[in-house]
Amino acid sequence: MLAGLASPSYLILILVLVLLLFGARRIPELAKGLGTGLKELRQGISAGDDAEKVRVEAYPRPDEETGSGRRGL
Repeated sequence: MLAGLASPSYLILILVLVLLLFGARRIPELAKGLGTGLKELRQGISAGDDAEKVRVEAYPRPDEETGSGRRGL
């Protein structure tokens, strides 16, 4: 169904429609905003991963902390 939408004629038609809707001046601003948004999204995802590592490393396992546990039973 959507396989034909990637053909060059459809892509040119979409480009012309975007130019008519937004104008030539507005397109670089939209692209810049999109790029900035993607950059912030990636930074947020990596910051979340770093926070998860810190949270996991901050609490040692009970076996390592006191030496107690069910070893050797």
